[in-house]
Amino acid sequence: MPITSDSELRTLLEETRTIALVGASDRPDRPSYRVMRTLQEHGYRVIPVNPQITGEHLHGEFVFRDLSQIGDPIDLVDIFRNSAAAGDAVDEAIAAGAKAVWMQLGVVNEAAAARAEAAGLKVVMDRCPAIELPRLGVAKIA
Repeated sequence: MPITSDSELRTLLEETRTIALVGASDRPDRPSYRVMRTLQEHGYRVIPVNPQITGEHLHGEFVFRDLSQIGDPIDLVDIFRNSAAAGDAVDEAIAAGAKAVWMQLGVVNEAAAARAEAAGLKVVMDRCPAIELPRLGVAKIA
């Protein structure tokens, strides 16, 4: 079952250090642009993933084509894709050895969530970490 309790959400956010943000945008009017900045300000390392802007830098981080390129351990994959496309991102997260997947507001893919859970990943759907951090009172990462 996807994580829904405040205590489990808080624990996940407190244990996370590195986030890969799939669907990162270099456009300031896009939610993923603002969420990436908010997560960085909270102390997380956020690695942007977007094949359309691969090789560029976003908020000081190199933009990767896909999760398999990153090479560093990933605690959480934050997915800014529509519900149908989220399945591919979840499969990449499983293959990359991520510990958790987080599907953004409005993104629900039960089949992908089941695959992630079967592979041992924690799953959050239809929520935004940038909203949950202040709501849950999660302290900045040192």
